[in-house]
Amino acid sequence: MKETNYLDYLDAVRHASLMKGEPEWMLQLRLAALEKIEELELPVIERVRYHRWPLLQVPDFFLMEEPVFLANDFLAADTDAPRLVQVGTQTAFEQLPMELIEQGVIFTDIFTAMEEHPELVEEAYMQLAVKPDEDKLTAFHAAFMNSGMFLYVPKNVVIEEPLEALFIQNNQEATSFIKHVLIYAETNSAFTYVEKYQTIGEISNAANIVVEVITKQGAKVKFSAVDELGEQTTTYFNRRGHLLGDSQIEWAIGVMNQGDVIADFDSDLIGEGSHSEVKVVAISMGKQIQAIDTRVTNYGRHSIGHILQHGVIRERATLTFNGIGHIIKGAKGADAQQESRVLMLSDKARGDANPILLIDENDVTAGHAASVGRVDPEEMYYLMSRGIPKEEAERLVIRGFLGSVIAAIPLKAIRNELVETIEGKLTK
Repeated sequence: MKETNYLDYLDAVRHASLMKGEPEWMLQLRLAALEKIEELELPVIERVRYHRWPLLQVPDFFLMEEPVFLANDFLAADTDAPRLVQVGTQTAFEQLPMELIEQGVIFTDIFTAMEEHPELVEEAYMQLAVKPDEDKLTAFHAAFMNSGMFLYVPKNVVIEEPLEALFIQNNQEATSFIKHVLIYAETNSAFTYVEKYQTIGEISNAANIVVEVITKQGAKVKFSAVDELGEQTTTYFNRRGHLLGDSQIEWAIGVMNQGDVIADFDSDLIGEGSHSEVKVVAISMGKQIQAIDTRVTNYGRHSIGHILQHGVIRERATLTFNGIGHIIKGAKGADAQQESRVLMLSDKARGDANPILLIDENDVTAGHAASVGRVDPEEMYYLMSRGIPKEEAERLVIRGFLGSVIAAIPLKAIRNELVETIEGKLTK
């Protein structure tokens, strides 16, 4: 197979940036990243070989997607809810209540944000959380990003109603899905954000998705995600928080994709007293491979980073959890805890739960727990002894096993949908 020479795309990237009306800084960021792709290595995901996965497919910048028509299922039931829906590279639905607009909240597609609020986007876009030159996949993302969303919540603004984003990958066309989500929470702001990924169509494509959450002093963000990309989609996820002093991010992520996935779910606890809670639930089935690195790095004094990962594997699938807790020198009083559990429902399934603790400071608290096993026979016996059939008893045990993450998702409709998705995967 002929290797791609990414420098051949210099003119295409320039032209695409011009057509999208991007500011000069964005064009220069793209071009600098494009020149680095070849020299950078792929990120290391322990115990998973993915180097031959088709993750570096250049998108067709000039693809003319058909106008988007959405069924009512994709649109908001509550017409006043803050919501954004994107299909492929197009924004199909965008809504923000007037009272939030008057408070300075911005919730729009990434290209509109660059045009209307260039200074805000430039301050945070791949500057604080994820850097373009970290590895081959971040550089590829920076060079070829073709859609995305920007959410900005000003200082002291508290939003009670969750902000929801639905991103639908269009596999009716042959092009990569390179999505960038940038969330910027100013000092002492507080809100809940929920995002969901789905796929329409059956053409094989790649997805490269980077999510950056920047929390300034005292900001509090509840971040929930339900990932349901299709079987023909090979995906790289990179979600990362950059937390300043006394700020907090609560992550609740449901990894329910059907295709092969590698993922980095990371939190950098920069400021003193910053706090990250990461809860991940995943199901792998068929011949699917999913590998998830969840990392919390304590830079700040008295920072707290907790990881909870639970996963279920069926048939010949593979699921790997790598939990990394790293306390940097100087982070006195820091706390790093992690728990990774994998439940296997097949003799041919493969599961790994790998805890890693890196401690470079004294006067800290750190711990880990990890297990890979089968459904507890005592729990099954207890349920079946009360007249519950074996299949239903097994589902109840699994629901309880995954329930800690499900319960953390703030929107009841999303919780119910995740439960339905889990039930569907377990009964196929």
